[in-house]
Amino acid sequence: MTDRPDRPLVLPLADPAADLATVGGKGLSLARMARADLPVPDGFHVTTEAYRRATETRLGTEILAIVGGVRDDDPAGTEAASQRVAQLFADHGIPDEVAEAVRRAYRSLGEQTPVAVRSSATAEDLPELSFAGQQDTILDVRGTEAVLAAVGRCWASLWTARAIDYRRLHRVDGTDLALAVVVQRLVPADAAGVLFTANPISGERGEAVVNASWGLGESIVSGRVTPDSIVVRREGGTILDERISDKTVMTVRTDGHPEEVPVPAEQRRIPVLTPAEIRQLVALGARIESAQQMPVDVEWARHDGRFLILQARPITGLGTREPGEEIPNDSLGVYRLWTNGNLGEAIPDVMTPCTWSLVQIFMADGMATSTLPGFRAYGNIGGRFYMDLSQAVTLAGALGIDRRRFTELSGDVFGRLPSDLPIPPVPSSRAAILRRLIPVTARVLRRVFANQRRLAGFFEQAPRRCAALRSRIEAAEDNATLAALWRDHVEPFFHECNRMLEAATRLGGTRLVHTRGVLGKTLSAADRDILLTGFQTAADPLASLGPLLGLEQLANGALDRAEFAVRFGHRSAHEFEVSRPYPAEDPQWIDEQLAGLADSARDVTAMIEERQRARDEAWERFARRSPNRVDSMRRRLAKWAEVIRYRESARSEVIRAFALIRSFVLRAGAVTGHGDDLFFLTIQEILGLLEAGTGPAALTAVPARRRTYERYSSLPPYPALILGPFDPVRWASDPERRTDLFDARGRVTEAAATVTGFPGSAGTVEGIVRVIAAPADGAALQAGEILVTTVTNIGWTPLFPKAAAIVTDVGAPLSHASIVARELGIPSVVGCGNAMMRLHDGDRVRVDGARGTVEVLTGGTER
Repeated sequence: MTDRPDRPLVLPLADPAADLATVGGKGLSLARMARADLPVPDGFHVTTEAYRRATETRLGTEILAIVGGVRDDDPAGTEAASQRVAQLFADHGIPDEVAEAVRRAYRSLGEQTPVAVRSSATAEDLPELSFAGQQDTILDVRGTEAVLAAVGRCWASLWTARAIDYRRLHRVDGTDLALAVVVQRLVPADAAGVLFTANPISGERGEAVVNASWGLGESIVSGRVTPDSIVVRREGGTILDERISDKTVMTVRTDGHPEEVPVPAEQRRIPVLTPAEIRQLVALGARIESAQQMPVDVEWARHDGRFLILQARPITGLGTREPGEEIPNDSLGVYRLWTNGNLGEAIPDVMTPCTWSLVQIFMADGMATSTLPGFRAYGNIGGRFYMDLSQAVTLAGALGIDRRRFTELSGDVFGRLPSDLPIPPVPSSRAAILRRLIPVTARVLRRVFANQRRLAGFFEQAPRRCAALRSRIEAAEDNATLAALWRDHVEPFFHECNRMLEAATRLGGTRLVHTRGVLGKTLSAADRDILLTGFQTAADPLASLGPLLGLEQLANGALDRAEFAVRFGHRSAHEFEVSRPYPAEDPQWIDEQLAGLADSARDVTAMIEERQRARDEAWERFARRSPNRVDSMRRRLAKWAEVIRYRESARSEVIRAFALIRSFVLRAGAVTGHGDDLFFLTIQEILGLLEAGTGPAALTAVPARRRTYERYSSLPPYPALILGPFDPVRWASDPERRTDLFDARGRVTEAAATVTGFPGSAGTVEGIVRVIAAPADGAALQAGEILVTTVTNIGWTPLFPKAAAIVTDVGAPLSHASIVARELGIPSVVGCGNAMMRLHDGDRVRVDGARGTVEVLTGGTER
């Protein structure tokens, strides 16, 4: 098959002389697998020497002249040059000696044998770069002349506009490039796909990922079909995740060329591969990885029940896991139901290690019964905060509260649960739970009763105490001073703030949960909502409305910037995350909020005064209907108002303490010289650093922890409800992922086509949807539009006056969006679960806050 022994023009597929310089990246990969007796279709290489023989003539000079004259910033010129080069190859043809060598090799496969002709560049399929797809592959080629023409097309594809741009981007010199071509028997596949011998999304080396669809693999490679996707544990072949897609089209062989045809209806939704075939394919992948000596993605085909390998290339960008890189995930290894309702809206971000350590202290102080030994009713899933409803319902069951009653009591707090969604209980005896619960409950009640008497004085003194502590922190010059400050002052103040919130939330017993239901029995939704407002005065606003009213006072000159920063500068959309600057640290934040407030065209004070008038009218209607109940209802609602006000004020002081701790960590970073690396240590590790005077071992893990934090922060917000083990990276890579519910059983019902949720604030309005992912994007919201987002907290409040209505995926009647929207008279629907999936910018919708529905009237132009 060779023309000259030292410079062959053609080589058999498994020839030992097939190296990178001779047969290119794809050819080398196939040669290795063929030499390892892996099932690779028979064929041959047209070597780089053949390409050089063709371009050593005037052709090569003309190519370099054409490409060399194109500017980097001229895509049209690059495309024109590419077309001229392709025409040059067609005009010059293939040198006779090369053509004869190719004819002989092809005849050895059999006359008219259908083959695949694939480009193989010397800079292709390397570990550090992937040029996959830059050059051509031609399928179902038959006859010697057709094969020669296909070889010429592959050579020309080295100079497509896309290939030229890619080499330019990666600074690959085109002067010495050469292209080999692989010719192989075409596999008449009934199924094909891609196998990754390591998980390309998570970087997990112990997992393989299989994609499979019907027919030839072209429909997968081109992206015209979503394949089945299966994640497999390599050791033992356990299927960890299986997503069977609706495979609408497939590529098949017809007379003379591949053709895309519909998949028969009976095949569309069934698995392409059996479990045994999946294990066989994964085992084959392990052999390929061994031959290639690195993780690879493998194109495979199945014919007559036999798997054949079409090519394998390194998985580029595959990360390696380092010590400290693993992020907490409490959903793994257990079967629980988790929710990010309630506290999840206050802590919406992926948490740094420092923040997570502080949140655990906060929970132990403020929700002590959720932190019993062995019964922690909250967790960290992929860096985000979730409540463990399985633990909560198990604890409730020990107190005689069944699932139905638990759902009734918790619905206003955590949100609505689907009726068919199980809450798996935690295996434990009632006696074991009560042995842990009763002593803790007794201690908590004694502490709560004592602290409730101190609430008013605490609220008056806490801001001054906090400011004094900050001054002492900023003046600290050494490790020992800072460590003593934490131990003697900052930490005790933090515990006190948390326990004051604990006391405030227990005022009135279950009044927060029951009052809405009591009103709903005798009043309309609109009257119920209006009577559940009015918790602020001009001098003492409800804490959730404080920053908004403060901005209005700042705009009117009634408040200066310094006072605004002192009173409200600790409140933001990310206020629990201590690694993020607070508004008081960012003067630009105030300017941005003032600009947004000016755009709203609505006066906040006027909105509140209008609600006061509406509240007076509602009381008149109630008095006419139930005159004997007015006094008792006023007393009940006064207690409701006290509970809401105290809860909101205590939460504000807790956040002020978190902001104080941020200043402590920043100062520790400055004193120790480790800067913001300390946010990737726990608070206990930071204290160890300060007290020991030398860096703890945890400092070595900071780079990996930082990368992991950034990686998980880049993922979309996780589902509101999670049942069973949940992998955030794998979920995020699923194009059909749902944001309302993840069910590890794979039994999730179809996501609702309609958008419904809790009635947050009564009122009906029609308007245009504006989907906002984060308050930083709030400038996109135009006055009078419907604000649709995942969840809101106090950092979103300045956007509310611009919105005609609020729609959220996460929330309940006692959530931030509900309370603030009611105070301002803005209709809201919360806890929808699927609003971000179903609603798009430009949709015209009708929001009915009393019924909890969002009706799409017309689709937007921006869908």
